[in-house]
Amino acid sequence: MAVTIKEVAKRANVAPSTVSRVIANSSRISEKTKERVREAMKELGYHPNYNARSLANKSTKTIGIVMPNSAKVSFQNPFFPEVIRGISMKAYQSGYGLYLSTGHTEEEILEEVKQMVFGGRVDGIVLLYSRVNDKVMPFLIEQKFPFVLIGRPYQVDESLVTYVNNDNFKAAKLVTEYLLLLGHEKIGFIGGNLDFVVTIDHMNGYEQALKNANISVNESYKVYHNELKEGGQDAVIELMSNDQPPTALIVADDIMTFGVIRMLEDMNMKVPHDMSIVSFNNVMISELSSPPMTTVDIHIYDLGFKATELLMHQLEDPTAGVEHVIIPHKLVKRQTCRLDHGASRV
Repeated sequence: MAVTIKEVAKRANVAPSTVSRVIANSSRISEKTKERVREAMKELGYHPNYNARSLANKSTKTIGIVMPNSAKVSFQNPFFPEVIRGISMKAYQSGYGLYLSTGHTEEEILEEVKQMVFGGRVDGIVLLYSRVNDKVMPFLIEQKFPFVLIGRPYQVDESLVTYVNNDNFKAAKLVTEYLLLLGHEKIGFIGGNLDFVVTIDHMNGYEQALKNANISVNESYKVYHNELKEGGQDAVIELMSNDQPPTALIVADDIMTFGVIRMLEDMNMKVPHDMSIVSFNNVMISELSSPPMTTVDIHIYDLGFKATELLMHQLEDPTAGVEHVIIPHKLVKRQTCRLDHGASRV
């Protein structure tokens, strides 16, 4: 026979309503009481019926995760599993499950989001990207549906959107200045898709650093490709066809950099002897590549965890105001950069 809430309450020496609040992870219940109730649930083998609770409370205890592409494409980039790891940890702590979007096109993704909202499939959404001419964010704002953006709103009033982001302009400016200090002036920029706001911020930071150093922006040194290994390979072919190729590269993503290094090897060019490279994200592949990548750690896990924390705050208190959080970044120096003009490795 199934264990009841009343039996759990009796074992924990609390009221049945307290057990219900513990199951809902209410902030009104102390951690000490939560531990006692959860221990009683474990001892008795009690498992909450979330479907029944959803009907009663109009809550699904589920968070929607909206990716920029299908899972098949997105999961080729280590950024997404890592950010979802952060989301899932906070969701687990709060007693929530995850619902993952699988649409391939912008239209399919928007339709999925509409099904999540109108079908009552999720209580809130974490949006993993910010896109130029995006349709998902305006829809969520119009519906007044709880969501948090990982990124920076574009063409949308920031006062309407809770978001978690890095200062991507500042990060790109920093790495460009680093290469300039190493004596490089012919610095190429391999960006991700220009439809995404992070690419625009990276590009603007790169250009600002060059302008501050009185170096003209060479448009032929800027290329844009999907943030996959193949994108990095295609970018190198494009850049090295210049009459005067770059001596250093800023690459939008570590997985792209992996492709860049492999293609340069095929061209009999060594990193960093023939080409210096700085990347972004600091995923595991950056440390394990040969040579290990100099990259910017943007604390991907923290982006996901904090975004979910802010979403939980919205769900617990619908009157909570909009919040903006900037996660710090850090340049991690490894072995893909050296002084220009044949100086010793940095």
